[in-house]
Amino acid sequence: MIRRLLIANRGEIALRVIRACRELGISSIAVYSDADVRSPHALAANEAVRIGPAPAVESYLSIPRVIEAARLSNADAIHPGYGFLSENAAFAKACEAAGLVFVGPSSAAIERMGSKIEARRLAIEAGVPVVPGETPADQSDDGLLAAIEKVALPVLVKASAGGGGKGMRSVREKAEALPSIQAARREALAAFGDGTLYVERIIDRPHHVEVQVFADGQGRTIHLFERECSVQRRHQKVIEESPSPILTKALRDRMTRAAVDIARAAGYRNAGTIEFLVAGSDFYFLEMNTRLQVEHPVTEGVTGLDLVRAQLLVASGEPLPWRDGDISQRGHSIEARLYAEDPSQGFLPQAGRLTAYREPQLPGVRVDSGIVEGGEVPVFYDPMIAKVIATAESRDLAINRLIAALREVRISGIRTNRAFLLRVLDSDAFRRGAIDTGYLDREGSAFLEAAGDEEDGQSPLGSSAEPSVSGSRVSPSAFDPWNGVPARAPSAPRQPPRRKRASSDGHYVVTAPMPATVIKIPVKAGDAVQKGDLVVLLEAMKMELPLRATSDGIVASVRCQEGELVQADAALVELR
Repeated sequence: MIRRLLIANRGEIALRVIRACRELGISSIAVYSDADVRSPHALAANEAVRIGPAPAVESYLSIPRVIEAARLSNADAIHPGYGFLSENAAFAKACEAAGLVFVGPSSAAIERMGSKIEARRLAIEAGVPVVPGETPADQSDDGLLAAIEKVALPVLVKASAGGGGKGMRSVREKAEALPSIQAARREALAAFGDGTLYVERIIDRPHHVEVQVFADGQGRTIHLFERECSVQRRHQKVIEESPSPILTKALRDRMTRAAVDIARAAGYRNAGTIEFLVAGSDFYFLEMNTRLQVEHPVTEGVTGLDLVRAQLLVASGEPLPWRDGDISQRGHSIEARLYAEDPSQGFLPQAGRLTAYREPQLPGVRVDSGIVEGGEVPVFYDPMIAKVIATAESRDLAINRLIAALREVRISGIRTNRAFLLRVLDSDAFRRGAIDTGYLDREGSAFLEAAGDEEDGQSPLGSSAEPSVSGSRVSPSAFDPWNGVPARAPSAPRQPPRRKRASSDGHYVVTAPMPATVIKIPVKAGDAVQKGDLVVLLEAMKMELPLRATSDGIVASVRCQEGELVQADAALVELR
């Protein structure tokens, strides 16, 4: 059995693993960056180790720093959580080389299935249908453009590594191809450290249904049924549920059998997810996520099983704690992702201090979060605040229960997508199970009307202040680096995000809406620009933020540099 487990992640997944460790008598070791000095996961673990500055590439994405933290804390195993290094074969290899148990599949299985390109090949060999696509050996812009032409528009340009909609761009017009390739590559490099791309044909209006699989080291591979994940915005899942409202028993049997076949062919071990697109009675293999999923609580809700506990048992060499005949779907479970983002500003990510945070306390409701009242939502990481999960004996009751739970959430200090979630959940399309993967991108504006209004006498989200952002970083002197005891850090300034600032001489300055990294500056002083032209491309909270000219003009000056970390409201480009 694992004795000392280091959790190479943060937030709610780190807390989830810490709770499982307590039940099994395993000592938990958290890692934290400078941005997470006072985070709940760092305080909840038995021990905590600082791994570096706030940017993920210097902390949570640094393989040497994580391995060194494990060595210093005498850990004998590492749980990668999801995101960051969880699907990184080099990280799994580094754990194996260091004599550490990696709570997940082998590095070889991650290489096979963590690469969407290799996973497609293996699925084809296993006789499972795949979405038509092309994997160019030539990964240059010209190579990808040739692949797009061969597959034929419309297509998706997709990152081979990672998931979560990162490094993914749709291309429906020829003029979109080159900028989409470059944007997908940049985002994939920033999120996963791997810019490899492939091209996949777009299947219009499919449903996204995934199957949870689990395998042990004794040769047993099983499925834990499916999850419906079609409620997406820009390829990022928003609401997930189990069972899928669109599957017949026959289609469910075919898909779960295909998922198990793929996992067995890959020599897979531990928890993983096989993702499919469903169009009518047909389904296509999409990819495999070689890790635990963000939406795993809905599977736990309908099966009554603890997936994280099982992960630790299997990683310790024990057999799966369940058998196929013991597992069934009971009732219905739905999860909504509560994000720090402003739907009225194009879902602009928010960062700052939660001046108020209250979770619902209702029967059949579970909240997984990694934040507390008074805590910070950092600019450096994914803006998810919490997952709110409702489980009930029927789908209608689960929907109503989740709506009631979200209405009881109390948040101020930053804006969130709560009102947007409520409108989607209570829509006719969702209640009928009719939302496909592109629905919110086509029809989402209908859910944005009065998205900030709240009912039943509740105070509006963020009513105490304008959208706030935090740009401060905790200095290394603010805490003791290796004993896990955070010191009190200075409060962060709060400012409303703005995109331009006018001056008396008719000039205006494009400003940063939040703390971000400057990715690209396509203009220089003296350039003529037209309204809508890109002047600066920023990256923050795992998202690219394009800033555009709001009128025709001439670039008077550029006040930032590519690669620079800029603060909220910083002047970036002056135009006249």
